[in-house]
Amino acid sequence: MRITVCGSTGLTGAEIVRRAIEGGHAVTAVARSEFTGFPAGVELVRADVMDPSAIEPAVAGSDIVISALGHRPGHDEPVCAPGAESIITAMRATGVRRLVVITASGHVTDSHDDFLTARVVKPLLKRFLRASFTDFEATESLVRASGLDWTIMRPPRLTNGSSKAYRTAVDHTVRRGNLIARTDLAAATLDAAANPATIGHAVAIGY
Repeated sequence: MRITVCGSTGLTGAEIVRRAIEGGHAVTAVARSEFTGFPAGVELVRADVMDPSAIEPAVAGSDIVISALGHRPGHDEPVCAPGAESIITAMRATGVRRLVVITASGHVTDSHDDFLTARVVKPLLKRFLRASFTDFEATESLVRASGLDWTIMRPPRLTNGSSKAYRTAVDHTVRRGNLIARTDLAAATLDAAANPATIGHAVAIGY
């Protein structure tokens, strides 16, 4: 498959790029500036992801577009929602339909959360990460209304740990799934992207 990755120079995006190349896929990485950390075989397109016309050449002809955009520490301005809006616009212009967007699980509370997580942990997270969570909520609304073949990935707190067995859940949270390594998030994201059964659903992941 031909996969375009936006947010490709972040820790999660770079891991998605690496795993996709290892899996034999053709990968186009969108980056604002020159980046030398990609494995051999990656096509780099230098463009501002917030400019739909600039990223159209990177999106055109792709089977899947993955957004791994995330917030920079110390910055509260929205990133994921404006990026998603731009990506959706570029995909509509080029006729590409399959979209996978990574947000988070922290802003979602449902019956699968245990008492401590639902009543203590997540309310605290929402208080201290209000800007990020507002951005994630707006992102998911845009993606759901896009009319594209979308999947939303919802990881918990990310680590740089080694790969191990993880759990996923469709349209609800992973009970006590409070951590996930970026390498496993990357693997799960690529699996979900290739699985038509995840279209129109949110996939949570955790240990």
